Amino acid sequence: MKPFSRVYVLWASIILAFLPGSLLTSCARNEAAENNAAESSAPIVPVARAQRANISDDLTVTAEFIPYQEIDVMAKVAGYIRTINVDIGDRVKTGQVLAVLEVPEMQDDIARAAAALEASQAEIVTATDDLNRAKSAHDMAHLSYTRVLNVSKKEPGLVPQQEVDEVHSKDLVAEAEVSAAQSTLQAAERKANITKADQARWQTLQKYTVITAPFAGVVTKRYANVGAMIQAGTASQTQAMPVVRLSQNSLLRLILPVPESAVPSVHNGQTVDVTVAALHRTFPGHVTRFADEVQKSTRTMDTEVDVSNPNLMLVPGMYADVKLRLQQSNNALTVPLDAVDESTGSPEVFAVRDSVIRILPVTTGLGTPQQQEIRSGIQENEFVVTGRHAGLHDGERVQTKLIESSETPTNRVKGS
Repeated sequence: MKPFSRVYVLWASIILAFLPGSLLTSCARNEAAENNAAESSAPIVPVARAQRANISDDLTVTAEFIPYQEIDVMAKVAGYIRTINVDIGDRVKTGQVLAVLEVPEMQDDIARAAAALEASQAEIVTATDDLNRAKSAHDMAHLSYTRVLNVSKKEPGLVPQQEVDEVHSKDLVAEAEVSAAQSTLQAAERKANITKADQARWQTLQKYTVITAPFAGVVTKRYANVGAMIQAGTASQTQAMPVVRLSQNSLLRLILPVPESAVPSVHNGQTVDVTVAALHRTFPGHVTRFADEVQKSTRTMDTEVDVSNPNLMLVPGMYADVKLRLQQSNNALTVPLDAVDESTGSPEVFAVRDSVIRILPVTTGLGTPQQQEIRSGIQENEFVVTGRHAGLHDGERVQTKLIESSETPTNRVKGS
């Protein structure tokens, strides 16, 4: 064999030895390229991670602070204001003197009642003396009659019957005088009781000239000044003018119009968060009472929340947002609300496992405006598709883009 032929055969052997490996490498490269092309053409879907969280369903209602109690302090008797000790904004205690009235004719009425009582007491003394005198006369007459009667019985005929009858008659007259004297004394005593009651009435009315605070609070309005004529506020009279307006602001009320759907979740003693935007602060409050009746016109139930205000930081008339907690679930497995698809009639989620979509039925629990509790069907930290699910099907290969979500439930109902 020629040298040239030997070289040719040698090169041919070398080429044949490396040819299968080259073909395999080329095929692998082509398959990888096809896979990369398939992955790059797969749709990108937003996903979120199923995580544990504490979620709650809250109802936020806006209401206005009102005093726990507020009254216009009226005068019980008519008179002129002699002194007034308070003004707008003053804090007063229970029983503190607010104003003093002057009623000149009342002193005359009190003096007249005292004089009538003295006269009644004098009549009682006189009637008592007359009763004692009548009793003494009756005792003598009765003793005389008894003696004459005994002699007449022991010695018949010794004492004429006419004399016996006369003595008996005197005894009966004396007894009648005792009864009359007793009646006179009783009448004098009743008259004295009447005059005592009349005197007590005028003394009570005199006490009403001193106007005091019925409860601790703040003077929010002053109607009258010194020298003003105040009518007795004992009836609905247009001319009856109050002295001051008093509000108890150490404890404030909020009247919430709770919707019918939330009524079953309201109960006395329930703790609520009261946020006052004007102060940029949140205060604790408690549900203390509710109407237990849904109004037909608004389909709401009036619910009162009491808020303690010892330092008077809160002012009646301020608006507040009250957050009522209707339901709560702790350490619940949650996904974004739009990750749950109910287009088929039952809840499903589109989970992504190894870049492939798996449509899984789930059991849902508590739902909020942002989050949905999942009780069964998926595992913690599993990725689920959020947003629209149209066009996606089970087994489809996709690319994922993680979307971070946070639970900020807000279910707001405006009220007054």
